Amino acid sequence: MPRRSFLRLSRQRWLRLFFYLNLALVVGLIAHQIWLYVAEPEFESVHTLEVADIREALRERTDYRFAVVGNINNSVSVFQDEIVPLINQGGIDFLISAGNAVSGGQHESYQAIYRSLEQLNVPYLLTYGDNEDSDFGSYLFYEYFGPHFYSFVAGNSHFIFLDVTGKSSTSWQLDWLSRELAASEAQHKFLFIGLPLHNVVSDAPLFEADNYLNDPRLADGIMALAEEHAVDTVFSANLTLFSQQTINGVDYVTTGGAGGILIDADSSFHHYVIVDVAGENVAIAPVRLNVDSPGWWRMVTSVWSTLYAFFYVSYTRFLLIVGVLALLTLRLHRLIFEDRDYYPDFDIDPTPFLGKSLRVAMVSNNYFPFVSGVSVSVDRLRNGLCDLGHLLQLLVPRYREACEDDRSIKRIPTLMAFGQKGEFRLTNPFSARFRRCLRAFKPDIIHVHHPFWLGSMGLFMGRRLKVPVIYTYHTRLEHYAHFVPLPGALFRNLISHYLIKRFSNRCQGVIVPTYSAEEYLRMIGVKTPTLVQPTGIDVERFSQVDESELDALREQLGVSSSRKILISVSRISKEKNIGFMLEALADLQSQGHEDFHLLLIGDGPDREAIQTQIDTLKLTSQATLVGAVPPDQMALYYHLGDLFVFASTSETQGMVILEAMSAGLPVVAVRSSGIDDVVRQGVNGFKTPQNRQAWGQKVVELKDNTELRQQLGKQSSHFAKEFDIKNFASAVATFYAEVLAKYHSPSR
Repeated sequence: MPRRSFLRLSRQRWLRLFFYLNLALVVGLIAHQIWLYVAEPEFESVHTLEVADIREALRERTDYRFAVVGNINNSVSVFQDEIVPLINQGGIDFLISAGNAVSGGQHESYQAIYRSLEQLNVPYLLTYGDNEDSDFGSYLFYEYFGPHFYSFVAGNSHFIFLDVTGKSSTSWQLDWLSRELAASEAQHKFLFIGLPLHNVVSDAPLFEADNYLNDPRLADGIMALAEEHAVDTVFSANLTLFSQQTINGVDYVTTGGAGGILIDADSSFHHYVIVDVAGENVAIAPVRLNVDSPGWWRMVTSVWSTLYAFFYVSYTRFLLIVGVLALLTLRLHRLIFEDRDYYPDFDIDPTPFLGKSLRVAMVSNNYFPFVSGVSVSVDRLRNGLCDLGHLLQLLVPRYREACEDDRSIKRIPTLMAFGQKGEFRLTNPFSARFRRCLRAFKPDIIHVHHPFWLGSMGLFMGRRLKVPVIYTYHTRLEHYAHFVPLPGALFRNLISHYLIKRFSNRCQGVIVPTYSAEEYLRMIGVKTPTLVQPTGIDVERFSQVDESELDALREQLGVSSSRKILISVSRISKEKNIGFMLEALADLQSQGHEDFHLLLIGDGPDREAIQTQIDTLKLTSQATLVGAVPPDQMALYYHLGDLFVFASTSETQGMVILEAMSAGLPVVAVRSSGIDDVVRQGVNGFKTPQNRQAWGQKVVELKDNTELRQQLGKQSSHFAKEFDIKNFASAVATFYAEVLAKYHSPSR
């Protein structure tokens, strides 16, 4: 593939790069948000220290001044830049927020208001208001500052703070307030309630008509207790105005101009309130900011101040929103404006690669001497491609058994082996030999047979060497959850499908053995071009055997000629569903069908368990666990049988079924993916649900009906000829050419 300068990337690749950069940004910001919630707080219980400082400042004093602000809303340009310097220079002893010091209850807002308040040279306290409570901020307020309602006495005054957001119980607070006021001996009493009482503010600014305390019982209770116990002033916020009204001897002051947007510039203005306490007297006066500015200008500056505060406080949240919107925009752009053709590109011409001898590197996690469906498939494809004139390099694990390999097979050192006989090999995925071999071979194409371990390294090297990678989907991973050290349901229902999807979509081509396997890949989201091509079989080798060798095998096994021989070939493992088959045969035996003998060929980790089940079901005289059989002798065993039986539901193809068919055996199998496309109902055998009675009935039907058995056997032999190795290798070579042509296309 021609090299492409970074700055000369196509528009599509620039969009893809931008998409992934945004995705990384969003993931990072989400991680940052999570960290904020789990990290240790930078400050805790601030009110404890601030109350102590206020008490110390007012010790034995009857004259002092304090400021009250409302609706700071994390304002920087109004509160931090204008009000804080005035407070610091104005002889103020302490400051109290009457509510809404933060713009929202997020971590960032609380941290930002703390930074602003720390610029004060005097102590400060916060009232718990609507904004402090929003966005699950209640516990943050408690952690950072202190309880939602509290009180203290300093100098000659009693300061009481209530929670009127609904977070705290109305009955509890009224009872607590009654006891606090009744026991108070302070000369002055100041009450801070966050939300204004509806009947003490006549007209709210535009759009703020609902910003009152909406609990009539709590509002009436506060007013009654304030009047009963001669409270001097009740302070509140939440409305963007200044209001002062005296009812039954109690002053009610609402202040909401310390920041935020001024909705109604005629009645709203930025301000804070000064409270002068001189002995028995209390004087309250607002300090207006920007007095000489026209109303429209005050509104504009308040909007700018609010926007600036949002960026200042929540820039990470802003970036998160922008990142998510960018991802959605890119996704919608791709869905709406990018042309997509779901049909193959018929303008791609594979002809230059069809007549060329290709250098094909094959990578597999298992191979001979370990006998498995994958090992057999890899070997047959290798031989078939070599016969077509292609040059093959096989990279496979090293086993303990010595192997007579030719130069086209490279063994990769093993890190770990597991399985009953160490048949599963975990090779060194970082092997320098693996990388050197691939580089030295200079493949035109890399063909991997597993989506992990060496398969992943094959995909990685394909990108490094800039050659296409083909993946053959051999195995239904979800049926192997019992081999994986993870919760079975997690691997079976999520990880296995995601692994197959992700790996397949990173390859340039996928080969599947059956149409049902292709349908599965499409269902999980695989979009890579696919070739449906069953693994080839050596039809000639399986169709004929030496009769004398067959008689010798029959005598060796000691199987009575009066019995119909059932052949089954599979790995002796849980996922092959052998237990189901044995239980079905035990049911047949109990019904009087004893004229059969099962030869179970294969080896695996559950061999002892299967033998125990045979003994338990009293099938010892009618089922023989043959064990592993050399591949060159398998044709004899197939020809020894009368029919082939199979129960596995984990196959992608069921290659042994085609081998049995080429030997002229009809098949009885459990319907599943891989089986469904190979067994033609009533043509070359029968496929049944996973039901013992249904499966056993078809076994009996073929066992007892010689004419039907012979007819289906002939049709099986004819059907299997379509899957000869030559056809298999030729179809794969053509697919290689198509993938190479598309990969090296100038429009790519």
